[in-house]
Amino acid sequence: MQKLDPRLLATLEAVVRHRSFNAAARELGYSAPAVSQQIAELERRAGLILIERRPVRATPAGTVLLDAEQRVRSALAAASVELDAMRAGTAGRIRLGAFASAAAGIVPQALAELHATYPDVRVSLSQVEPEAGYSRLKRGDMDLALSYDYDFIPMPPPRTLRRTLVARDPVVAVVPADHPLAHRDVIDLAGLAAETWIAAPEAALRLELLAQMARTPGFQARLEYDGDDFNTVLGFVAAGLCVAVMPRLALPPGSTQVVARPLADPELTRFIYTVRIDTRHAPRAVLGLERMLAAQALAALS
Repeated sequence: MQKLDPRLLATLEAVVRHRSFNAAARELGYSAPAVSQQIAELERRAGLILIERRPVRATPAGTVLLDAEQRVRSALAAASVELDAMRAGTAGRIRLGAFASAAAGIVPQALAELHATYPDVRVSLSQVEPEAGYSRLKRGDMDLALSYDYDFIPMPPPRTLRRTLVARDPVVAVVPADHPLAHRDVIDLAGLAAETWIAAPEAALRLELLAQMARTPGFQARLEYDGDDFNTVLGFVAAGLCVAVMPRLALPPGSTQVVARPLADPELTRFIYTVRIDTRHAPRAVLGLERMLAAQALAALS
């Protein structure tokens, strides 16, 4: 059987429902000969008689196609309702991306609030670092992302993306709980000049940058370890093997084995952003989630 055209199925449905070619033509805005030609074309494609002409009614083969037409119509009607809801921002799916510490410290409460406000909106979460998140947003594989950069390593987004600053995450010095500087309110990088360090790739905090930031000619910090994530960094610091700097959001609450102190000189900041495609309009739920993420980011860092 040749491929069936949904428009021809709609003509079949109108003819059978009205039991008249003329009445179907008036409803569809066609001439009666045009309706007859469409039914003839549909029968040619099906290879079977679909309508008995006197009286006008569906044959068994026509009934099969009428059932198919009804399923198509129902599916399109449901899709239309869903699209209307998505345009209103009350249903659908949001594809969210977030870097590791935001996925743990910001996203959960924001999603709980979103589900309470928009129960028909589903959210999928991908853990991505900023560069990968920007690429997925540009490709249309993601709707909204949490991203970051540092005051000393700015990373502007592509022009097609809209980035909104939502929180400032101070970078802190992290030392073992029994470290000589652990009792201080603030720590100068220069005071850690002779320490053994662990780098945190996710934080983009490398040894050569620390040396520049410390502004200390005798800065002799040794990079002995290279962490893959902040949990690794904290584990090494807790064991007394090294010191580190990291954003405050990445610190787990209630840790007794490490002490985090603000940096006195220089003060360093990680900036946290929401990012989405730069369009004039966005679904209501996406805008709502963006606001909720911003509020949770501020709460987490207050």
